[in-house]
Amino acid sequence: MTTATETSPAAAPDSPYRWVVLSGIWLIYFSFGLQINGLAPLVGPVAADLGLSYSAMGTILSAWPLLYVFASIPCGAVVDRLGAKRALLIAAAIMSVSAITRGLAIDFWSLFFAIALFGVGGPLLSITTPKAITKWFTGPQRGLAMGIYFTGPSLGSIAALASSNTLLMPLTGGSWRWVLMIYAAFMVAGGLYWWALSTRAAFRAVDSGVDPAGRGTIREQIAVFSYLLKIPAVVLILLMSMGMFFFYDATTNWLPEILISHGLAAGPAGLWASAPIAVGVVAALIIPRLATPERRSAVLLILFVCMGLGALFLLSAQPAWLGGSFLVHGIARGGLMTVALMTLMETKGVASHQMGAAGGLFFTASEIGGLFGPLSFGVLFDATGTFAAPLYVLAGVSLTLVILLAFHRRATTRALPMPAAS
Repeated sequence: MTTATETSPAAAPDSPYRWVVLSGIWLIYFSFGLQINGLAPLVGPVAADLGLSYSAMGTILSAWPLLYVFASIPCGAVVDRLGAKRALLIAAAIMSVSAITRGLAIDFWSLFFAIALFGVGGPLLSITTPKAITKWFTGPQRGLAMGIYFTGPSLGSIAALASSNTLLMPLTGGSWRWVLMIYAAFMVAGGLYWWALSTRAAFRAVDSGVDPAGRGTIREQIAVFSYLLKIPAVVLILLMSMGMFFFYDATTNWLPEILISHGLAAGPAGLWASAPIAVGVVAALIIPRLATPERRSAVLLILFVCMGLGALFLLSAQPAWLGGSFLVHGIARGGLMTVALMTLMETKGVASHQMGAAGGLFFTASEIGGLFGPLSFGVLFDATGTFAAPLYVLAGVSLTLVILLAFHRRATTRALPMPAAS
């Protein structure tokens, strides 16, 4: 039986106000991108100021994916009960506290816990946003809205990487703390802007606060997860997602330092580190359209190869090889997650009412990879004194993904387990 809440997408007001609401979501997501990449260009100054090794910095950079792993599924239940308005306010508040306290850090543990707190607000934001878009937009406009808010974190990441050392560090007298506080101000502003929008009557007419659809009992939720994990194709996609996010988070956090090790100054290094993200924005608009069901495995194969080449090209300090790395790295970054999610959602045996559980498993597995990516880079650098070893590890991860993809193609033809009881 359909509830009033479930039919809320059709009730979305046909007025320009929904685009104003989208601007509030976009600003929070832009600030989200600033927080994810705000520390990466400042690894050197932060490590020197706090007396931290690169292994310690790798551990710190892995702190928020660690909490993300454990917080994703509980956050999904919280979002169902609170609704988009309150869930996004809480997410913005938590991420604001994380952003401010990282600028006040005095040692390893204070910075670690500040970054870790972001791993609670992040999943709240990631889970809430699609629900909010679904309530406010219908038909083709829903896809357009999804594309617009997707640009938020990418542009925030580019802004952080490009401006930290070239603009903000000189502007603040070389204070990494004030740079992080400037980024924190964007998150605070995003939360206040969302609060102001959510007080409008037009907003309250659509956001009903609670969405009981698909919530189920704890026992029913466990049964769905158990059923999905018995599908070999699903398990293989989850394993591939670990490798993809190992690659994402390792390169995102350490690319500026890799470029500095090749002789670039901190400012240009941060600026060039944003190039793959810019390529990824364009790739994300093109590659998913090419990944039709019959070509999806081929597209994934090409993207995995791009991952490996991007890592190997970074071994050279020659501009041509670095430029090639930015290009193929960006292509992989822009297409992998979307195509992998499409593959998961269209896997035989995954029903429409199980999509939320499948997505939760995907992001939980992904952040396990995201946790070990930055950490392993720091540890391997301290052990060897260069970035060659961690870059070879990335190339090895891409080769492993190619092997997993071959097993996935075989698994899709096998028998499925009995569906979970509804």
